[in-house]
Amino acid sequence: MRIPSEKLDRFDREILSILQEDATVSVAELGERVGLSPTPCWRRIQKLEERGVIRKRVALLDPAQLNVGVTVFISIRTNEHNIEWFASFHRLVSALPEVTEFYRVAGNTDYLLKVVVSSIEDYDRIYKTLIQGAALSDVSSMFAMEQIKYTTALPLGHAG
Repeated sequence: MRIPSEKLDRFDREILSILQEDATVSVAELGERVGLSPTPCWRRIQKLEERGVIRKRVALLDPAQLNVGVTVFISIRTNEHNIEWFASFHRLVSALPEVTEFYRVAGNTDYLLKVVVSSIEDYDRIYKTLIQGAALSDVSSMFAMEQIKYTTALPLGHAG
C-alpha cells in the first residue's frame, strides 16, 4: 500500500543510501551508521516500506555466472496504438523472463526492452516470439559489447 508522499529527512536518505548498497546490514549497524538507536531506525525502515519508498529487498545476481551474459536492448515500433493491442503485447513481453526491463517511450521508438540471454541463438528465440506474438512495424536490436556502469542505486539528492 502506498501512503502519500512525505518529505525524507537526513536520516531517511542516509538509511536509503546504505540499504541501496547492502540490504543485509543489520538494523543495529544501520542505526549506528546513521546516528539512531535500533528501534527508531527500524521504525523508519518500516515507514519507508509502508510508504512504498522501499519496494522490495533483493539479491543482485551475476548474469555471467548464470549463463545470461549477453545483454540486448530491443527497440520496437508498432502501428497499433489501442488498449487491446497494448494489453496483449504487455502479456506477451511480461511472460518472457529474459526481459528484465520493459518501457513505453516517446520518440521514434514505441517500446524499449532490456533482455538478458545466453547467446545469439537464445536472442533469436526471443525475437521470433515477439514477431509471432504481436503486430510490430520495426524491431531493432543493439547488443551490449561492454558494461561501463551498472547500478541499481537511485540518486537521493532530489528526495527531500
